[in-house]
Amino acid sequence: MQKKSIMSRGFWCMIVGGMLTGMGNGSVFGAALMCFLGRGDFNDWGGWNGLAYDPHTFTGFIDWCMLVFGFAYIGILAIAFQRHDAIENAA
Repeated sequence: MQKKSIMSRGFWCMIVGGMLTGMGNGSVFGAALMCFLGRGDFNDWGGWNGLAYDPHTFTGFIDWCMLVFGFAYIGILAIAFQRHDAIENAA
């Protein structure tokens, strides 16, 4: 029986963990950046449905930061899993 790689065993952990961690950090980063730069008034908060993802609004900018950070963390975890698998297989 062949041992499965760490990437295949931890695929869903990588997707869920990376997205949750990245989106949490992205929301904090987006909100802090918006408050620091003063981008958008409180009246321009975003809206529902498609307006929630308009990057010119407060909510839209934070949502895009959350998505970008989420996918970035998935990429970071994928690289970490690959390198860990290479080290473990070499030992």
